[in-house]
Amino acid sequence: MPSKSKGPGRRGPPKGKGGNGGKPRGKRTFRGGHKFDSARLADIEEVESDVSEEEQPPSEEPSEDDDSESEDEQEQATSQPYFALMQSLSKESKDSAPHAKRRKRDHPSEDAKPSAKPEHEIAIASGDEDEERDVDHVEEPEEGPENEVTVDDDDNDDEDEHPDSSDPFETHFVGPDQEVLQIRLKAIQSNEYTQSHTEINGWRLIRNLPGKDTAQSAPLPSPLSDPSSLKLKNRLAETASRKISTFDKLEQVLYPLTFAYQDVLFCGRTTQNADHLRRMACLHSVNHIFKTRDRVIKNNAKLAKEGDNSDFEPRDQGFTRPKVLMILPTRNSAVKMVNAICSLCEPEQQENRKRFDESYLDKEAKFAADRPADFKELFEGNDDDMFRIGVKFTRKTIKYFSQFYNSDILIASPLGLRMAIGSEEDKAQKQKVDFDFLSSIEVVVVDHADALLMQNWEHVEHVFEHLNQQPREAHDCDFSRVREWYLDKQAPFFRQTLVFSSFNTPELAELHRRHGRNWAGRVRVQPHTYAGAIEDLNSTATRVKQTFSRLEAPSVEAEPDARFEYFASAVVPALTRRSGSGGGSKDAAAGTLVFVPSYLDFVRVRNYFATSASCAGLTFGAVSEYTEVPEASRARSHFLNGRHQVLLYTERAHHFRRYALRGVRRVVMYGLPDNPVFYREIVGGCLARSEQDLRLEPGRGSVRVLFSRFDLLRLERVVGSKRVGKMVRERGDTFDFV
Repeated sequence: MPSKSKGPGRRGPPKGKGGNGGKPRGKRTFRGGHKFDSARLADIEEVESDVSEEEQPPSEEPSEDDDSESEDEQEQATSQPYFALMQSLSKESKDSAPHAKRRKRDHPSEDAKPSAKPEHEIAIASGDEDEERDVDHVEEPEEGPENEVTVDDDDNDDEDEHPDSSDPFETHFVGPDQEVLQIRLKAIQSNEYTQSHTEINGWRLIRNLPGKDTAQSAPLPSPLSDPSSLKLKNRLAETASRKISTFDKLEQVLYPLTFAYQDVLFCGRTTQNADHLRRMACLHSVNHIFKTRDRVIKNNAKLAKEGDNSDFEPRDQGFTRPKVLMILPTRNSAVKMVNAICSLCEPEQQENRKRFDESYLDKEAKFAADRPADFKELFEGNDDDMFRIGVKFTRKTIKYFSQFYNSDILIASPLGLRMAIGSEEDKAQKQKVDFDFLSSIEVVVVDHADALLMQNWEHVEHVFEHLNQQPREAHDCDFSRVREWYLDKQAPFFRQTLVFSSFNTPELAELHRRHGRNWAGRVRVQPHTYAGAIEDLNSTATRVKQTFSRLEAPSVEAEPDARFEYFASAVVPALTRRSGSGGGSKDAAAGTLVFVPSYLDFVRVRNYFATSASCAGLTFGAVSEYTEVPEASRARSHFLNGRHQVLLYTERAHHFRRYALRGVRRVVMYGLPDNPVFYREIVGGCLARSEQDLRLEPGRGSVRVLFSRFDLLRLERVVGSKRVGKMVRERGDTFDFV
């Protein structure tokens, strides 16, 4: 398989993985290869030559006993042709069989042993290790469409003989209103939407429905108080009623939207509601799988009963079997999703569960109690971000590691799917590029999307671009049973996309707008108002002067250049004056932390500090997501003892490592972080720690933040909804908070 490492891009992953800053923990899928130097190879060659000399037979001259034995064999072979034939076949099989390694009797001492294997053994071993490393590899033949005809007695309802017109599964996929459907499909293609704003239970809902003035004819689903009003399969309804007695205020808002098959972008995910979101997504996904599968099985039984002369022609399938795709950040998040599925399904058997636990669980990966809750939720356990697994449902069994085309649910990371699909490089090398297994996906769940943003977001975009494409191969598909909207290339308009994130970003908004083309509409759910991260600082004992400076940029494209020019002309001179070039104290600039959200901006600022004459009097260190752990520790140490006056620090480095930086006296934010929690941790946490260490006088800490009008979403989460409009529109460009 291709190498896991990708180019950084603007949000590329750190070296090797999207986990704890490149430090491997838990089970890994790919590791770096062995490295050898010439001296070690020379030692290996000498050892090989010594071994070959020791293994040579003592004498190659034939003895008299050997001659007599060979003559006897020749006579026996001549007299017994059958015996001679069998003897020759036996000899050929022995010659073709691999030779066993000869064990040396005299073992060298530990000091004399080579530090590496011989080259040819390394090549063989590396080939074997490559197969062992891919713990998700599946050797299973591709099956045809579902041919089971036995109906589950536990769920023998008659909904297929008498479809429920109030069931969203029926009205969205099976028998939609053709007049409404055609109007909305035309509106989607012409990008005509009607937007409406609603507030329910403290949550703000922004809905976009295809068509003009359609909000009146299609109101939002009413809030639900418990699962009894959901259209669940019988086997799920009983379990749901036991495990979910009532819905909380958030669930009352999200459940109706989710089960109505509308696209949902939820921007309020927290560690407190994460389990409830996961349970909702699993209940909806499994319910969709059961409805689809039972419909196919019952139609199979009906076709088998009526025979070949039947006029019954059901349209109940897609091109391929997988119907649900779950995109998750880590293997541990996949474990949580699988456990939620099992809790709702309560299967009698779980095939390959032991293999799943061995490949995805890592109970030893724990963090100290002082680590933030969101950090532990994401990175505790197996935090490998390269995985993909198929899950198959039968009557009373869940099978893990099923072949993709035999699976009902695909659970994978963006990188794992990208590797499974292939790339343009693979196509150029005439390797197979396969994405037919995504052709019939009807429900997509993207959980912890804010964590995926910190990996490589291009992988997510790549996956969505390959969803619901016409398959290149038939895959034993019965086209007579494929739904017509699949054949008409309308599958993207029926697919539901659920995205759960802690906050909204331009990338998520664009994904929601560009790929959320569901004919049922799309809804963004977010908190009605934001109090702002600065309010959290006000509740602490640390008093910090916070200065927000607005920079002007004519467009989004010109904003990076405008930000850098403002930083170089307004911020850097103040630092150089503090460093002593303007007559100030020599160590006045010490303890300056420069926080840079984007890696590309980080490289630009770092190069400027290294090459510009205006920064000649400043000593600095740098810590990014690509910085090795020893180098980062050295930079932090130099910053603490004053050897480095300035420390450059990226948002993704903080996301993956959460360094508790010490020695910070002032913070310069080149840009606001996407995650408002980072603002509180860096501004409040670092400065408060310096006060506790007596490196900073109470109330003398300061923060300077650069922002533009294009940072509206980030700014609102930091300063609050009440202040953001004034700060973006007013003539003044400087705003102070204490």
